[in-house]
Amino acid sequence: MSSYLRNYIPGGTYFFTVVSHHRRPIFTTTIARRCLRGAIKSVQSDRPFINVAIVLLPDHLHAVWTLPEGDANYSLRWKQIKEFFTREYIAHGGKEAQVSASRMKKGERGIWQPRFWEHTCKNEQDLKRCVDYLHWNPVKHGLISRVQDYPWSSFHQYVQLEEYPLDWGGENPCPNFNMPE
Repeated sequence: MSSYLRNYIPGGTYFFTVVSHHRRPIFTTTIARRCLRGAIKSVQSDRPFINVAIVLLPDHLHAVWTLPEGDANYSLRWKQIKEFFTREYIAHGGKEAQVSASRMKKGERGIWQPRFWEHTCKNEQDLKRCVDYLHWNPVKHGLISRVQDYPWSSFHQYVQLEEYPLDWGGENPCPNFNMPE
């Protein structure tokens, strides 16, 4: 059995990759995006965190969060987000994929891949690289040719804050940096 070691740093900043079951492109629908936003806001109200940056792609998402001082429990937050999303998505007509007998036995649904991937941001330079990678990701996947054309990303908030110019991302900002997709 695999052993998953998580790096829990109270008050830490983390980069996450969370993937749909069998990489189904469920996040292309308005209902899925609405349910995900609701799930994040609901969990965030009970268990605060700062959503530093986010991008929603058809079959996965990347997010960077900073947790409150003294709190390192991002796993519980992701578990609750996935549960809330699944419940709301199915209630609003979203379809789930078939699951194996072993997943069914564990009560798992055909919406999310089990687990998620995390990377602890070590310093400001690492954080910037993670945020740049996240915002560049739709271009990397061939969904758009210009970062500014992607609507499901925090990129435009960063433009408003003057962290990026609108035409940022003309070329890969982190060519030797790869996170799990």
